[in-house]
Amino acid sequence: MLKKEHIFLENREADLINGCVNNDRHFQSALYKKYSGKMMTVCFRYSKNREDAEESLNEGFMKVFDNIGGFKNNGSLEGWIRKIMVNTALEKLRKKSNLYKIISIEDLSLDQRSNENIESDLNAKELIHLIQKLPPMYQIVFNLHVFEGLKHREIAEQLGISEGTSKSNLSDAKTWLKKVLEKLSGDQKALTA
Repeated sequence: MLKKEHIFLENREADLINGCVNNDRHFQSALYKKYSGKMMTVCFRYSKNREDAEESLNEGFMKVFDNIGGFKNNGSLEGWIRKIMVNTALEKLRKKSNLYKIISIEDLSLDQRSNENIESDLNAKELIHLIQKLPPMYQIVFNLHVFEGLKHREIAEQLGISEGTSKSNLSDAKTWLKKVLEKLSGDQKALTA
């Protein structure tokens, strides 16, 4: 039974791909509906706000539809789409001139919290918000390593930096996030005192 279900899903995905290759709006809409939620999350991690993420998502899906005929079934369709979304978001970031801008933790405006425990209340949305506050290059390297699972060699090749710079940026990003969390925790303790 499981094999039949898997074959059915494979055929359905193949039909979806073929429909998109033929520029059938119904199939393109179905593909978009199936993957847009997950891909919005991916784009949001590489963006400073929702509008930028939506722009990356839309540009990314245009690239998906333009290039889906080149999908060779070497891996999952979702993984292929995800790679396009990451590359699209990175292209947008590269166009910005402040990729290497560093901001200090003191300059960061953080939302004040009520009398809630920060460690237990920090949810995924808030964590993404903190990651978005990272200096751009730290954010990119952090996302590529932590969320996309790329090795430092792969990150270095993709961004045109050295492996050492990739490792340093990841370390700095983690340190920066740790300081932000400590600052939030300290602010929280001061509120409850």
